[in-house]
Amino acid sequence: MRATHPAKRQSIAAHAVLLTYTLIALFPVFVIVINSFKSRRAIFAEPLLPPLPGNFDLVGYATVMKQGDFFQYFLNSMTVTCASLFFVLLFGAMAAFALSEYRFRGNMLMGLYLALGIMIPIRLGTVAILELMVASGLVNTLTSLVLVYTAQGLPLAVFILSEFMKTVSDDLKNAGRIDGLSEYRIFFTLVLPLVRPAMATVAVFTMIPIWNDLWFPLILAPSEEVKTITLGSQVFIGQFVTNWNAVLSALSLAIIPVLVLYLIFSRQLIRGITAGAVK
Repeated sequence: MRATHPAKRQSIAAHAVLLTYTLIALFPVFVIVINSFKSRRAIFAEPLLPPLPGNFDLVGYATVMKQGDFFQYFLNSMTVTCASLFFVLLFGAMAAFALSEYRFRGNMLMGLYLALGIMIPIRLGTVAILELMVASGLVNTLTSLVLVYTAQGLPLAVFILSEFMKTVSDDLKNAGRIDGLSEYRIFFTLVLPLVRPAMATVAVFTMIPIWNDLWFPLILAPSEEVKTITLGSQVFIGQFVTNWNAVLSALSLAIIPVLVLYLIFSRQLIRGITAGAVK
């Protein structure tokens, strides 16, 4: 029993640190949401006060619903984010399994090559990516964004998942092979369920940059029918005048899917971070 005490203390410490960082991270979200229900004057005069009868105003939400196709932007962002997450987790897990399970010439070099994407920002290749999309006829399509975000998220996914794949018992995988399971069935039925916390961690750290990105939607998909929510919100930001009520309202609505996805993955995320802390 005594041997488990240090592990428990580390687990409690990991939960406390995660809770602290969560509260710090949510404070700007809280400020945005409360100010979205206030008048313009109250936003600048009393930014930290909650909406009260004297300053309560829904003009920002009314403007968002009237100007632009907000629900289409919302649907575009959800489509791009969910599709990108699916491919990042699928291909990242398969590549991580291959690198951790099979020993072949160039294994280490392949792992280093995939990890280069973490150190080299994909935005450095914006011009080449744009030329490739133009040549492929994928400009102003959601497919172009899905391809770019999948490539952007794969290096981190492979890097994290490969470490967790190494912890899966070899006896379990060999037992599956003895029972006649194919490598694909071993991967999908034996390995993936055991690395769900790691996959949830990858999903959380991957979805937020995709949902909040403005650069690639502006470059690759600026047309009205494929705008994302982040790009669509820029319509309220002008060179000389900014409609802060509408901006804060649009951002508040855009936060909802991220919070929902975070809550879905939060339990597995905590397990993944805790597992890394107590190794």
